[in-house]
Amino acid sequence: MAPSATNLTEQYASIDLNEKSLTVNHSSRHGKELGNQLTKDVSKARVESIDTDTCAPGDEDAFFVADMGEVYRQHLRWKMNLKRVKPHYAIKCNPNPNVLRLLAELGTGFDCASKAEIETVLNLGVDPSRIIYAQPCKTKSYVRYAAEQGVKQMTFDNTDELYKIKRFFPEAELFLRILTDDSSAACRLSDKYGASMDTTNDLLTFAKDLDLNVVGVSFHVGSGASDPQCFARAVQDSRIVFDQASDIGYNLKTLDVGGGFSSDLFEAMADVLSKALDEHFPPGVRIIGEPGRYYVASAFTLACNIIARRDIVDPATGETNYMIYLNDGVYGNFSNLIFDHQFVTPRVLSKRDKSTHNVVYSVWGQSCDGIDRITETCTLHGVLDVGDWLYFEEMGAYTKCSATRFNGFTDNHDILYVSSEPGASALLNY
Repeated sequence: MAPSATNLTEQYASIDLNEKSLTVNHSSRHGKELGNQLTKDVSKARVESIDTDTCAPGDEDAFFVADMGEVYRQHLRWKMNLKRVKPHYAIKCNPNPNVLRLLAELGTGFDCASKAEIETVLNLGVDPSRIIYAQPCKTKSYVRYAAEQGVKQMTFDNTDELYKIKRFFPEAELFLRILTDDSSAACRLSDKYGASMDTTNDLLTFAKDLDLNVVGVSFHVGSGASDPQCFARAVQDSRIVFDQASDIGYNLKTLDVGGGFSSDLFEAMADVLSKALDEHFPPGVRIIGEPGRYYVASAFTLACNIIARRDIVDPATGETNYMIYLNDGVYGNFSNLIFDHQFVTPRVLSKRDKSTHNVVYSVWGQSCDGIDRITETCTLHGVLDVGDWLYFEEMGAYTKCSATRFNGFTDNHDILYVSSEPGASALLNY
């Protein structure tokens, strides 16, 4: 698509992962800049082909542009900074088939939480040994399905789950999920999952009495964690549980450090985690992780059409502010605002007004529900009108996957693919 792409990105794709991170970061910035340009070019070409006055119903629907090169770069970034940790992508945050296909080709494992997710990954030709069924409270029929498919790795955090596994899959390879401090996370999980440290010894003893095969410990510091030190504390607790298991007669081989990795804090998190692992776990212990948003959040950009506008005049000052309404909202691809506690920043993709003065807007979704507000206030250049387009970056995690059809609006929006990395293009046959 862009002849210059090869020269800019092959340098990054071919870098030895032992080279200085400064060199890699420099090349990564070039790849990111190329990806941003490709995304904008494809987005603008798409909107320029649409006449909102004459198009068929739905032709002007919101759409995504996905840069598979960004997913590829995030993988190399992971491999450089977390050499001991084998990533198992948490597909719940974005089960996009091209993302899954690329990560499968890159050799990652997968974190699945349901029969459908396991089936999706197996249909890619992924070996069952690369899947962890990381759901501490599983449906009986799903456990039977996992047994039939040979997906042995799975988590537990309570005695009832052990009874279930003993009955339906006694050969399973079990990970005891422990409770962690996730108070710094955007989405906390400790209220729902994780065995407290005062119960772990009893759970391991009970598993031993049932003659079940406990092979490791898992934890999750919460989705969208913001305190790197939470990984250090969780690793320390995991070491305690490993020692408890040893006293009971288990020889645990694997630690699952879960997810929660934020792209903007990744290097700091990786540094804390790596040091904690080296301090508490010898090289012979296998380490896996469950990153989700880390891989995909920055790879997807969403473009939306302005379908309506209201002018609000302040009687005291005479100034005009505007309410603009998009053809997407919190019941659609902006579900991340509710379910993932995210914030989004609108940017102008296409507008007819050529002025550049600042104008204050509030941005709303298309449904009839009053909570369907995307941003309470933002400042954009010029006066936007019906038919103009906005775009939103960082829309790859917990967006399309959790969209609904509330009010009869579609949850099936087009995705246009680009690749700013030749490595990704080769693996995907682009």
